[in-house]
Amino acid sequence: MLAMHANPLTTTFVARLRDRDDEAWFELWTVFGPVIRSQLSRWGRGRVGAATVEDLTQDTLTALSGSIDRFDPDRGARFSTWLLSIAKHVLGDEMDRRHALKRGGGRRAASLDDSFMGQSDILQPDDEYERLVFQAKVHAAIRAAQKDCEFLHFEVYRMRVFEAVQGREVAARLGISEPTVSRHLQKVRGTIREHVTKVMGTYSFTPDELAEAEGAGLSGSDDLFDDAIADIHLSHVQLLEIDESRLPTE
Repeated sequence: MLAMHANPLTTTFVARLRDRDDEAWFELWTVFGPVIRSQLSRWGRGRVGAATVEDLTQDTLTALSGSIDRFDPDRGARFSTWLLSIAKHVLGDEMDRRHALKRGGGRRAASLDDSFMGQSDILQPDDEYERLVFQAKVHAAIRAAQKDCEFLHFEVYRMRVFEAVQGREVAARLGISEPTVSRHLQKVRGTIREHVTKVMGTYSFTPDELAEAEGAGLSGSDDLFDDAIADIHLSHVQLLEIDESRLPTE
């Protein structure tokens, strides 16, 4: 059986991480930080406070930085599994540290070997985690498209698709014609589609990850695409609101 090779977008992004590209690491933090914090909170089951979750999320990114030179996306590990395995390793070290303090002893932190690089048979991401990772990718594509689009054009799409405002009302509110609303919708939709393809390619290490967008309806007709993108967007906005409410205040 022939080995599956990472696509050029993935290879380029991993190379940027290895080169300690600050923008690439900030991008990774911005897109997936809320997902990591959500998962750490679920694992903690109330035993890990918001400040500790934030620290552990930063530790996860630090661990990623220390291990990226040894990571090979061609080995078949999903991008989501790679993130999750290192987050679990970081949380495990924190739990071991707490147990050691209770016992009055110490414990040397485990090394971050290949078993924590997405190859562990024990660690299996659940459906909820995979859903959050996927919607984080889609939300990143939406944000990238918003930056590429003119304000008025994206505002039309936001109102029409994300807020479900009728086209006639969108036109009246913005002082434009209904045909103009339709043109702006089509243009923004095309831009979002392009960015979905790019983001999925960047943050996907396996063929099944690349196929997730199609399975979610993002390769279908315009109506199916808009319905799917709206559901994903609104779900991720809820996650971001929950994440923000959990963040420790100064």
